[in-house]
Amino acid sequence: MKLATLRDGSRDGQLVVVSRDLAQAHYAGAIVSRLQQALEDWNFFAPQLQDLCDELNAGRARHAFVLDPAHCLAPLPRSYLWAHGSVYPSHAQRCPQAALAFQTSPADHLLAPQARWPAGGEPALDFAAGVAVVTGEVPRAAAPEQAAEGVRLLMLALTLGQPDAPASLATAFAPVALTPDELGEAWRGARAQCTLQVQLNGRKFGLCESGPEMALDFGACIAQCARWRGVGAGSIVGALPVSNADATRGFCSLAERRSAELAQDGEARTPWLRAGDALQVQARLASGSQSLFGAIELQLD
Repeated sequence: MKLATLRDGSRDGQLVVVSRDLAQAHYAGAIVSRLQQALEDWNFFAPQLQDLCDELNAGRARHAFVLDPAHCLAPLPRSYLWAHGSVYPSHAQRCPQAALAFQTSPADHLLAPQARWPAGGEPALDFAAGVAVVTGEVPRAAAPEQAAEGVRLLMLALTLGQPDAPASLATAFAPVALTPDELGEAWRGARAQCTLQVQLNGRKFGLCESGPEMALDFGACIAQCARWRGVGAGSIVGALPVSNADATRGFCSLAERRSAELAQDGEARTPWLRAGDALQVQARLASGSQSLFGAIELQLD
């Protein structure tokens, strides 16, 4: 099933189920009104949400309406934990300072899919795009296989930050979160096998495969976060930036592209992000189907 959160004047928004083609939605308030509530009692609420989603996809939902991404918040507008890190060897090779480790960033206000962010006078502003998972309860010291069972939803994430900083400055998410079964065979080995499409100012920046080159699957990523303490329901764990050894596919990180330019040409030609720049990120299955999560469209002011 696919889920989204609409603006309603509150910090947590209103939960809706979304049709498979992302065209329609239906309020889930008769079942549960907030995604965090659903995550805390997933075994009870998920089957009911799935039934409503099935009705919507079959055209039998009586109060369906057109989904407008401009009215969406992040699927989970705030979280108890937002931990992320690159688990792609090619990123570590191009950016040696980016160790295969997870950092924790503020999660009390996660940006909507269509958002404006004040870049101000940041001298070096980077971005990173990748896939993230939303978890249920995962106990401390869980094994990767056990941690993988805690994956509830997948999301598409875009962070802004300074190179080598210990945390991101802001994070935006695509409008729709989906259960792993929506990927079919493209969810295997606790990895999402999809293609990330990144554009900067309307130009292609990256067309990268998220699954094949992950050194750690999402079970291992969650287990890393749960090594010293349990991970609560509604935590978000991300693997970003996505990176491929084949540089002709482009990049999901500005720092990585600059590092590749420096290695090849002796200088980094692509400037850091600045006010006026616009980023768009989407994800599709390798078959080139429709957008899985909808688009992140982030404008820097």
